[in-house]
Amino acid sequence: MVLLIAEPLDPEVMLWLAARHPVRQAPDLARDPWGLRQALRNARAAIIPPQVALDADMLAAAPMLQVVGRLSGGIDNIDLEACARAGVEVVRQDDASARAEAEFMIGALLQMLRRVPVVNSEGLLVGRELAGSTVGFVGLSSAAQPLARLLLGFGAQVVGYDPALHASDPLWRHWQIEPLGLRELMSRCDSVCVMLAYYSRYHGLLGERYLSLCKPNQVLVCVTPVALFDEEALADVLATGRMATAWFDCMLPEWMTPGRPLQQIDTIQVTPRLAGITRESRLRAAWAVARQIDAILAPALITPRPPAVAAGPVGGMPGMAASRAAVGPAMPDAASAAAGGGHRGLAPADLRPVAGAAAGPSGARGSG
Repeated sequence: MVLLIAEPLDPEVMLWLAARHPVRQAPDLARDPWGLRQALRNARAAIIPPQVALDADMLAAAPMLQVVGRLSGGIDNIDLEACARAGVEVVRQDDASARAEAEFMIGALLQMLRRVPVVNSEGLLVGRELAGSTVGFVGLSSAAQPLARLLLGFGAQVVGYDPALHASDPLWRHWQIEPLGLRELMSRCDSVCVMLAYYSRYHGLLGERYLSLCKPNQVLVCVTPVALFDEEALADVLATGRMATAWFDCMLPEWMTPGRPLQQIDTIQVTPRLAGITRESRLRAAWAVARQIDAILAPALITPRPPAVAAGPVGGMPGMAASRAAVGPAMPDAASAAAGGGHRGLAPADLRPVAGAAAGPSGARGSG
């Protein structure tokens, strides 16, 4: 067996792969950890669903594995450093879900602005419109450009912050987004869309230091891991009503258990990773990942890889399989945020991009 597919896949994509490589499709293995380990022993490539974690122990059980693909969901449960040490490439197509995520965030903003009313000058409880409002982006993922276009069509002003993109970069102007520091963004915006790809250096970035500055009655939608937030600071800003409501498409289950700060908050909405999953995005992702895996497998020999050794610095970044294109200096808030959060250097460049595809600096090409 060359390719193990542990989740449902479009029939045409499956036929295309089967014509090129020995394929085993076994979606049931996603619920059978021991069976998955056994199946991976002879696999050179695998496509795994979001609920399957890939760590050093799993990689040790797959000596011939060369590439892992993921069609949807984030990569926060894939140990990229362990993959780099083992010589395993991780491929996904972040652009495939960009339009789906943009539409999801528009829908979330419209619902929150109407469903959670504010008091107007007449003393009445009323909803709000996107038109004439200011919407801030935290992180410029691949969804940022289509989202900005949709918001501009509504008549909103779009501003943004990305720690990997200097304020002078022409991308801001090209995407019609005004660059701001994170403090100013939180204090000016009626709505905030969080798209920043999660890495350990950003853990708890959105804490009391920034959330306490949010504009009164601000609404927020987040399509990246909630670990970007400080749990207690988020609960406090929602409990006091300074932030009107928040929508998370990816929530840590333990954060909503009894006794935790968010458990009693009734102005928070949670969905189970729905933002990027549509019929169209799944098909785009399936073809993109299939072609990347085919390109990697085609010239390779079927030989076990040598024992994993600690990877030395590559391009000045430890544990990386390849160097990442240089980015401009951080915006003013990025340096202070990194210092306060103990954030590490740039994330490993373990994701293989599709030729000709474009993604924002916070996207997961070469990095949710």
